[in-house]
Amino acid sequence: MSSPVINIDQRVERAWELFLSGYNCSQSVFMALADLYDLSDYQAARLSASFGGGVGRLREMCGACSAMVLLEGLQSGATDGADAAGKQNNYKNVQALVHRFAEQNGSYICRELLQLRKDAPTPPAPDARTVEYYRQRPCLRMVESATRIYCERLQGELGI
Repeated sequence: MSSPVINIDQRVERAWELFLSGYNCSQSVFMALADLYDLSDYQAARLSASFGGGVGRLREMCGACSAMVLLEGLQSGATDGADAAGKQNNYKNVQALVHRFAEQNGSYICRELLQLRKDAPTPPAPDARTVEYYRQRPCLRMVESATRIYCERLQGELGI
């Protein structure tokens, strides 16, 4: 797939809508772009479901950032175990995406983005999605950032 014309604002709006309707950060980004890889919403939601909350709410790599990594696997992932050059190219691309995300947001680690202590316990259940929830958390901004970065990648704007 080579440099498709993508309406970035429409993709971001779709990712926002998905997030605001209850999908996690990873699902929202992944589903907003999965049609480019002939994946249905169902397939995309299932594939990206476990990456929300910094991977299963472990607060490690941000789920929105993880969605970019998943998408890059679809774009440039090596499909032959012996393809060392293909693996290297994919890893280079993933590193560029993750570094761009960290440059824009200060980190790619969920707990750091949420300003949680490293030893903070993981709550047993997610917080209710209310107006106050969205006001206090940067998650919607992370969803936008990851969606924009990946669209820019596809349009060749990141030099990948």
